[in-house]
Amino acid sequence: MGLERINRVKDALGLHFDCPIITVAGTNGKGSTCAYLESILLASGYRVGCHMSPHLLVFNERARVNGEEAKDELLLEHFAVVEKARVSLLNAPTLTYFEFTTLAIMHLFSKSGLDAVILEVGMGGRLDAVNIVDADCAIVTSIDIDHADYLGGTRELIGLEKAGIFRAGKIVVCGDPVPPQSLIDYAEKLACDLWLQGRDYNFQGDKQQWGWAGRQKRFSGLGYPALRGANQILNASAVIAALMALHQRLPVSAQDIRNGFALVELPGRFQVLPGQPTVVLDVAHNPHAAATLAQGLDKMGYHPYTYAIFGAMADKDIAGVIRPLLGIVDFWFCTDLPTPRAASASALAQQLNEQGVKVKNGADGGIECFSDPAAAYQKALSKAGEGDRIVTFGSFYTVAGVMAYRNNQAH
Repeated sequence: MGLERINRVKDALGLHFDCPIITVAGTNGKGSTCAYLESILLASGYRVGCHMSPHLLVFNERARVNGEEAKDELLLEHFAVVEKARVSLLNAPTLTYFEFTTLAIMHLFSKSGLDAVILEVGMGGRLDAVNIVDADCAIVTSIDIDHADYLGGTRELIGLEKAGIFRAGKIVVCGDPVPPQSLIDYAEKLACDLWLQGRDYNFQGDKQQWGWAGRQKRFSGLGYPALRGANQILNASAVIAALMALHQRLPVSAQDIRNGFALVELPGRFQVLPGQPTVVLDVAHNPHAAATLAQGLDKMGYHPYTYAIFGAMADKDIAGVIRPLLGIVDFWFCTDLPTPRAASASALAQQLNEQGVKVKNGADGGIECFSDPAAAYQKALSKAGEGDRIVTFGSFYTVAGVMAYRNNQAH
């Protein structure tokens, strides 16, 4: 792990940007935060590049220019440029899949005449490939335990890794209501313009609308964002803080903010599909995200039965992910996933069993195992009544498997 290899290729490319860069790190909420920023800036009439990861169905989701996914031909052109720069070097360095593709997408953005670039960190921050460019504004969404083998087993250690995207004297926004001291100390050491939730900005709301107040600015009567879920107001208010901090370079109006929140789209984040039974898709794959998913499900009203399609990576805190949903899910459909990193369906079933879920297929709940998410989804559809709901969650692969199956059925 390190940025020395990718920096050599970056230098060979002569990669640089003439517009503000916003880099987004965090345990959960990164994707939503990037989507809000992109949506508001597009509503303001700016030309925007947005790099997000991982993708759900197609690689092109990672590279959006002006709200549109980059076409294959365009991506291949920039892949070729990166490879040419790489092999031109003495002792040409190897690059990981993420490093190579991130460089190619950055190169594409740098040549697209953009007004703003949004970069989502893959993991951590300090050693992540997107950290080869200097952020004018760094946002850290939430900080919780995930990828502990790489980032450390405490919020203080993880907070410091995520703070690695901060740059001296630049803007930093932390959306976590209880930020680790390590992150605050690091921002102060670099003399960053640090915006903390509860100190530099805050929000309040009722059932109909919400309001935001910051250092010199307030917005009232805001509509709730189109993305659903218990933590979306935390993400949305950090986004407003970032845009207010950047207002001299990227001015946005109250109406642009309203339109951006109303029009935002992001598949797989507490996505409730139309029709019956109710289908919810959520890429919650750590305990913090699972607790947020449980809160969202709790607020949905009455469903006689809830079926869960669940698949996850073996290195996750699977017991911690399952726990918040034990009182909500009646039937657990565990699934294998198409990657060697995944936990097997039977390993997930064993974890459920250890948490007290019985392996029985009666009307009062149980566990079943499937070879892929599509098979689990078909079974859930065949069993669920009109008033029931099917929750697909865990790894991106789990949600993508169900989305791909649904898309195929629609054609």
